[in-house]
Amino acid sequence: MYTTQFARRALLALGLSAITLASLGVSAQTQHDGSAAKPLRVVLVPADGGTEDGTKKDFEPIFSAIGKSTGLVFDIKVGQSYGTVVEAMCSGAADIAWYGPASYLQAKGRGCAELLALAVRKGESVYYSGIFARNDAGISSIGDLKGKKIALGDVNSTSSFNVPVAMMLAAGVSPARDAGSINMAGSHANVLKALAEGLVDAGGASFDSFEKAVNAKAIDPAKVKVVVKSVPIPYPPIAVHPKVSNAIKAKLRDAFNNVDKLPGVTKDQIRGYGGGKVDGYTAKVSEQDMANAGKMFDQVTDQVKTDIMKKASAR
Repeated sequence: MYTTQFARRALLALGLSAITLASLGVSAQTQHDGSAAKPLRVVLVPADGGTEDGTKKDFEPIFSAIGKSTGLVFDIKVGQSYGTVVEAMCSGAADIAWYGPASYLQAKGRGCAELLALAVRKGESVYYSGIFARNDAGISSIGDLKGKKIALGDVNSTSSFNVPVAMMLAAGVSPARDAGSINMAGSHANVLKALAEGLVDAGGASFDSFEKAVNAKAIDPAKVKVVVKSVPIPYPPIAVHPKVSNAIKAKLRDAFNNVDKLPGVTKDQIRGYGGGKVDGYTAKVSEQDMANAGKMFDQVTDQVKTDIMKKASAR
């Protein structure tokens, strides 16, 4: 489990500080009740760079429809890092958060998050991570990553850091020891940008983010290959602070279960990770499934993360 001490060190190493919480416009206090005076504060991880177009606008139509159907008021912001979102939730500065599975498990382990809903697409609530490489980099397998320039996302990201690193370790490749250099790009979008611009030979990102980059013509799929695709990962969850009232939780769960039927939101506006269209959301979620997913990156210990970040800072 990711310790609080390491989280703080990681934030500092990434050039972040307590100012990032202030930048969200929130402060530690008791959970809100969803009234106009105390709106439910929603904080989203910056999966695609944290821009308005990249993350916030994907979720605004959903929360707007839920607000109209329940009377609840929401204040939506995007965190400057995955760690910022965990800290916002655990300091009482947020009531609802959208995480990657790894970030969710960090918050869950600190007693400040419980599952609220997962997106559903084609009857499933899963997505995939991958390691992608430039065709001209001479990489056909994970073993070929030795000596290469590798880009990774936020240290707290499931599919742009934890799972790619876990897949490398399982194949006998230690990024800190074996990579030629490591670029801690900070987000999926930045990993793929570095790959597209030839700044790195390979990078870790989700398939959703790769598809989004292809659709936006930010990367040429003809110049990139999939080195490895992960096993299914539980979809990035929406979580609620345990101290939010049971009555509000019940309203939220019912609304998410029926979001595809709510007035004020079209099917094209129901989106999830990477801005991809999803069929809807489900509040029938399993904490055990999420905990099992965490076993995928058990090898990605605090020491492994520290070593990778040291390698990245030395490049």
